[in-house]
Amino acid sequence: MTVYLDNAATSFPKPPQVAKGVYDFMINIGATAGRGAYQRALESDRSVYEARKSITRLFHYNNPSRVIFTSNVTESINLVINGMTKEGDHIVTSSLEHNAVWRCIKTLERDRGVSISTVPCTVEGYTNAGDVEKAIQKNTTLIVFNHASNVIGTLQPIREIGAIARKYKIPFLVDSAQTAGVYPISIKEDNIDFLAFTGHKSLLGPMGTGGLIVNWDGKIYPMKSGGTGGDSAYPYQPDYFPNCLETGTPNVAGIVGLREGIEFILQEGIEKIFKKEKELIAYTLEKLQEIKGITIYGPKDCEKIIGVISFNLKKIPAEEVAYELDQRYGIMVRAGLHCAPTIHKIIGSNLIGTVRIGIGYFNEKKDIDRLIKALKEINT
Repeated sequence: MTVYLDNAATSFPKPPQVAKGVYDFMINIGATAGRGAYQRALESDRSVYEARKSITRLFHYNNPSRVIFTSNVTESINLVINGMTKEGDHIVTSSLEHNAVWRCIKTLERDRGVSISTVPCTVEGYTNAGDVEKAIQKNTTLIVFNHASNVIGTLQPIREIGAIARKYKIPFLVDSAQTAGVYPISIKEDNIDFLAFTGHKSLLGPMGTGGLIVNWDGKIYPMKSGGTGGDSAYPYQPDYFPNCLETGTPNVAGIVGLREGIEFILQEGIEKIFKKEKELIAYTLEKLQEIKGITIYGPKDCEKIIGVISFNLKKIPAEEVAYELDQRYGIMVRAGLHCAPTIHKIIGSNLIGTVRIGIGYFNEKKDIDRLIKALKEINT
């Protein structure tokens, strides 16, 4: 028996209907969307549209045409940042960002002369929304924040930050890679202009799926131009949604699987999912503190984090701990910097990285018990 605790990287297992939906599409439909008027092509169109509708239901939004499908959250983030930022612009971001944001904006700093203000956070990853307001300049054109850290799990005050962005009429981009599907998100109530999401984490869909909800009426320059299945005689990328930002043959099989994952979440209920996760977070934090010499990073309050917990054992490198857990005990976790170097500098693990636990909806207390038993043995 193995134990999978790397759900912050990708969720496993998936609900059975995810694989079934992908299989049924590949076997029984197989046609691409937006490229034909025959019955199976129209069925493919319908599948994509139904997926857009499921996404709007989950995130409390009412315009399916503003759901843009991408290959992952990184592409979604790059689409917004690169599509809205020009020379001389200023971006406000957090100290907890994944390289999906950090490398993108640092490249623009180098290549386009874009300036960046990084809002500080505490050692537990808390950001003060007031510090975001202080960082705004006359040339600020974008505020970019992750919803929760992929290293220490800390939830950010996106509703308050979004309200500040609204006050100054600055678009607000939220990276929901770690929260979409496990924590309630409302485009309207959380004051979100762009919600970037990935399909393969807590949305329980296949890898290679993701998207962007666009709740903003300003111009976004497309990263790609090409075929959209319509207006083929027009020499430029269409200016209407979703075609203005979707180009080329879509991953319909993946999108079908993503919809099945989201429908599972909607049927279970996001509140039920988050309640279970909070219970497991609290249990995990309690049990980890039984281990002698352990350092647990981030908040110890299950109300303030999602199911991402980082730690180190006093005398054993993170990579060695992860290796031992896998090889000796069949327990899968991740070790390293987790593609988020800036937060590691703040928590003091930038030279050593951390062991990261990623709790998922299908984990149980018995999985945590096996982890704790193994860690105690490794630590002796």
